[in-house]
Amino acid sequence: MSKKTHQQQLAARKAKRQAEREVERRRQRRNLGITVTAVAAVVVVLVGVFVVFGVAGDDKPAASASAAPENKPASIPTAMAPAPKRATPLASEVNCAYKKSAEPAAKKVNLPAEGKTKASGTSKVSLNTSIGDLQLTLDSALAPCTVKSFLSLVGQKYFDNTKCHRLTVGEGLQVLQCGDPTGSGSGGPGYSFADEVYPTLKYGRGVLAMANSGANTNGSQFFIVYGDASGLTPQYTAFGMIDEPSVKLIDKVAEAGVTPQNGPQDGTPITPVDIKSATAAA
Repeated sequence: MSKKTHQQQLAARKAKRQAEREVERRRQRRNLGITVTAVAAVVVVLVGVFVVFGVAGDDKPAASASAAPENKPASIPTAMAPAPKRATPLASEVNCAYKKSAEPAAKKVNLPAEGKTKASGTSKVSLNTSIGDLQLTLDSALAPCTVKSFLSLVGQKYFDNTKCHRLTVGEGLQVLQCGDPTGSGSGGPGYSFADEVYPTLKYGRGVLAMANSGANTNGSQFFIVYGDASGLTPQYTAFGMIDEPSVKLIDKVAEAGVTPQNGPQDGTPITPVDIKSATAAA
């Protein structure tokens, strides 16, 4: 075999390897695209835990859409949403039941007392956090059994020394999620209770609602809508509001962005939100 022929064969094998690598790179890029699309779909379905209704004409962008990195919100609506209200009020009292879960509690607590609960009145809760105090107003006319559970957890210091483990910053889903002492997104109080939703329920900036993993799986995890989450349906129990100064504190957290976990716009807040203590007003 001549030296020239040998070199030609080497060149041909090299070209073949390069072609094979390029085919593999293209296949991987294609798979990555499918994975990203699938993850986005999962986020929409599984994260379907929140939403916001702003007032037309009163929204101001927090940042330019072209300038915002992918892990930060392109804009945040500034108009507070109206507090949710049932079109048809509940009976004056409802029966609340709390079912022990198969999974152990992330932090040991007693189940709330079952039985008749008033479906009226409001309760104030203050979350003392690393970003400042967040002021919540719980509405028993919306979700009496949820409010009862939340106040029970507050009274047992379940939320003390916990982290808000999740922040979403994408268009259509801008929420801060808290209430899991493990910080993993899978922890709960060791019990569950039924949804308290209704067909006309809307979520908006300032709304406080329960996260869940399916129908009637409420536990301790909750989310605060700070911006846009307009694509969600009424599957998540709204049980109160957070006031405007508190929402503005969360805006700053959102503007700092997320460390991506479930896609580039869904993950751990870069600015930590640690709940030092939760206190109900006497």
